[in-house]
Amino acid sequence: MMNSIKVLDVTLRDGGCVIDFNFGQTYMEQILNGLEKSGVDVIELGYLDAKKGSEQGRTQYCNEIVITEHFLKHKKPGITYVAMFDFGKFDPDTLAPYNGTGIDGLRIAFHKKDRLNMVPLAKKVLQKGYKLFIQPMTIMRYSDKELLELLDVVNTELADATAFYVVDSFGEMRMNDLNRIVHLVDHNLRPEMTMGFHSHNNLQLSYSNAVTLLRFFSDRDVIIDGAVLGMGKGAGNLNTELFLEHLNLYYNKQYQIAPLLEVIDKVLNTIRAEHYWGYSIEYYLSSVNHCTPSYAGHFYRKHMLPVEQVAELLSLIAEEKKISFDKEYAEQLYLSYNARRHQDDDPAIQKLTQRLRGKRVLLIAPGKRLLEGKTVIQELLSDPDVVSVSLNSFECFDTDFVLTTRLDAFHKAQADGKNIIVTNGICDAETKDNTLVIDYQKWITVENGVQDSSGIVALKLMTACGASELLLAGFDGFSVDINQNYYDMTMRHPVTEEQAKQRNEYFGSYVKRLRTTIPVTFLTKSLYEE
Repeated sequence: MMNSIKVLDVTLRDGGCVIDFNFGQTYMEQILNGLEKSGVDVIELGYLDAKKGSEQGRTQYCNEIVITEHFLKHKKPGITYVAMFDFGKFDPDTLAPYNGTGIDGLRIAFHKKDRLNMVPLAKKVLQKGYKLFIQPMTIMRYSDKELLELLDVVNTELADATAFYVVDSFGEMRMNDLNRIVHLVDHNLRPEMTMGFHSHNNLQLSYSNAVTLLRFFSDRDVIIDGAVLGMGKGAGNLNTELFLEHLNLYYNKQYQIAPLLEVIDKVLNTIRAEHYWGYSIEYYLSSVNHCTPSYAGHFYRKHMLPVEQVAELLSLIAEEKKISFDKEYAEQLYLSYNARRHQDDDPAIQKLTQRLRGKRVLLIAPGKRLLEGKTVIQELLSDPDVVSVSLNSFECFDTDFVLTTRLDAFHKAQADGKNIIVTNGICDAETKDNTLVIDYQKWITVENGVQDSSGIVALKLMTACGASELLLAGFDGFSVDINQNYYDMTMRHPVTEEQAKQRNEYFGSYVKRLRTTIPVTFLTKSLYEE
């Protein structure tokens, strides 16, 4: 078994990623107090970031001095206090020399491309008298040769470092991966240097991997990272409270669990009610596709593709793009994926134009307020001068067409024998005579990202096909309360406050511009008009 086992808690740093580090001073102090009472060996207080850091109230600091001035006013004997900085975001030249009153060490995190460039910065940390913890992110991206070369550099250039870490950034490490990498590190790292392990819980393996590591036959010291309640970006981290209990039971440790349970009860449960972290489909998909979770979250939160197509889309990400999220690249990939089937939609547009030219078009969206307009909608449905189109959901009213941008809705409309308008990105290769297939790329809007909701497609399409007026029902807009967005509860999906605001503002501005060319009337109350 490993020799000395220590635990480093990352709640204030990795956990801070969940809430942009905005714990607030009171919560920061409660978390720190609970960690100190637990007897955890090392406490990571947060990030150092010269540009984005603050002086107080957040665990992203502009420098190390403000930590002492506004947060770490008293240090508990026996505990090591550290902070982290990402390569390129903080200059160790600005560090005040270590004097024992503030942080004791710094963790330097870097991508593989910067593995040699980080050495001069790491040396400066040591020269200023601080403990140094070396954190090569996404270590699974290293070949054995690259990892051995890095270890050689660490052994010769940074021999005084306290620890070298195995970092499973995407939570993709299986037991065989753990064994391979830990063997390489243990057999080639300076014997006196501690080996650290930092994991993410995308595959729910953080706990089992940590326990497995403890059983590794070596006399090397080890540090294992955890966070209270597993708090961390995306799928989160190893749960500190669970791991400490394991160490108490099997390794004769004397950690106190109750103070951490109090932190969960009084602080983290409140935060988690607003900001979710933990296992989810998108984090699983990111792990098995070996990419940053940001891509999976970006595609999944569009709520336009079934999960199997999100998985297929992730598999198409170029290898060099997987480590860091590139929003522009993600949008282009999403666009090209949905436009991958070539479609000459001129015949379909001609048929629609013959049907719609000069007509008033009633567009029925599945907003919860739809039924408030039931009387006027029924009157319009019986008007021969009105053509009606349901968007994705068609249970409430029997309309002339169903326009769908979703695969599940398309299959249901097919089964019900509806007249369908569908984008070529989702339709089957073989379609029936009652299906008009339109070209995805022609009818979506690429503006501040790909706008391919059925509402945007419908407005653009109906206008181009000669409608004289657009009548909108059930276009409620988006609320963070998912129970307020759809009359059909099966269509509910979570949206953040930022997403709701962006969608409402974009659709509202789009309608405002559209009204300069065609009359547009909301028949039911809508956030798009506010």
